[in-house]
Amino acid sequence: MTTPPAERAFDLRHLQLARALFAALAAAMITFSSDHSAVLGLSVFSGFVLASGLTLALSAWLVFPAGQRAVPVTLAAVSFAAGLVASVGVWRTTGMFFGLVITWAIVSGVIELVGALRDRSAGRTAGVRDGMLIGILGIVLGAVLLLTPMQYALDYSITGAGSFTLTGITIAVGLFGGYAAVVAVFLAIAGFSPRRTEPVPAVPSEEAAS
Repeated sequence: MTTPPAERAFDLRHLQLARALFAALAAAMITFSSDHSAVLGLSVFSGFVLASGLTLALSAWLVFPAGQRAVPVTLAAVSFAAGLVASVGVWRTTGMFFGLVITWAIVSGVIELVGALRDRSAGRTAGVRDGMLIGILGIVLGAVLLLTPMQYALDYSITGAGSFTLTGITIAVGLFGGYAAVVAVFLAIAGFSPRRTEPVPAVPSEEAAS
């Protein structure tokens, strides 16, 4: 008789909830800050991708079985690299924010999307839909930032409040915050959703009789 596989202490649900938590923290820090400069944006981005990278690296051994660890390990490496670059204070410029976040978003989005598509073609269902969604969101973030003029500046005034300037970096940091918020919501929903029970294979009548 086949011995059932031992249950893991951590599963995909824990990974989804951890990633949702870090995304929610990044979104909250940007949303409730009046400073949408490159310094603030790269500070939040650095913490977000480093924490997410560490979570993905740990999940490669705690959550995923052998043979399914390439995607989380690659995503962790990309996140660590982006986070380390963003953590250098003198590099926190507008150009660096655009270049780094666009590169990270597109590269990590493609990795996650391709990994999910390969899992689906291999007949695996766990996390495939969420991987496809997060991958697409990353690619969309990179594409939208590419279309955002880095040197854009619009002066405007609000009666009773004063004059303000809407800049390209303000828009870009806000877009990253919006991306983090959407990712947090979808991963939290996925993490709290009930899991389908895997069908138990029928025991042959000869084994049952013995």
